[in-house]
Amino acid sequence: MSWFIQTCTSSLGKKYIMAITGLMLGGFLLVHAAGNSSIFWGRSAFLSYAEHLHSLGPLIPVAEIILLSIFLLHVITGITLFLQNLQARADRYAVSKPAGGRTWGSRTMPYTGAAILLFILMHLFNVHFIEHNLPIADTVNAVLSRPFYTHLYAAGMTVLALHISHGFWSLFQTMGINHPRYNTLIRIGGYLFTGLIIAIFLFIIFLLLFSPGYLM
Repeated sequence: MSWFIQTCTSSLGKKYIMAITGLMLGGFLLVHAAGNSSIFWGRSAFLSYAEHLHSLGPLIPVAEIILLSIFLLHVITGITLFLQNLQARADRYAVSKPAGGRTWGSRTMPYTGAAILLFILMHLFNVHFIEHNLPIADTVNAVLSRPFYTHLYAAGMTVLALHISHGFWSLFQTMGINHPRYNTLIRIGGYLFTGLIIAIFLFIIFLLLFSPGYLM
């Protein structure tokens, strides 16, 4: 058991934890986007999707606890690696020349992560930690039909896109999948994966902004 703890607490082990938890969170985002896309088929389809989730009963809180654990592990490990990198700034080449070169995504990874955390808290307080005396369609419509929240959500999606795009690339680098022949394909795959998820959420956001009665 000690070897497992030593591996997880090593610098390489932490990078593997970031990669695996990031992959899990990316999978959740993809499923979440697919489920929310039921909005495009109207109020009944969206409510039917929500009712299907609620029909899972006790599995929902279990899944939420697992998701929260994965998210916290990702956040805590990311903060730990960020602080370790700050301490290692004496060896500039070790932190300023990552595989694939410096990008906006790699430069801003810790900061976009912090912004995403704030965005998730805002989202939870808007649609989860509230009185559920209205159908979820009405709650979502009330939030996203307000320009203030529309712009905040759109900004959150922009930050999320930047974070995921580099996270996808970093995942492959951590796993050792790094070759000049495939790196371009990996980057394109990351952009496509990110673009698909973000496009779905952005379409939902602006659909409800410009058609405030869509889910009524």
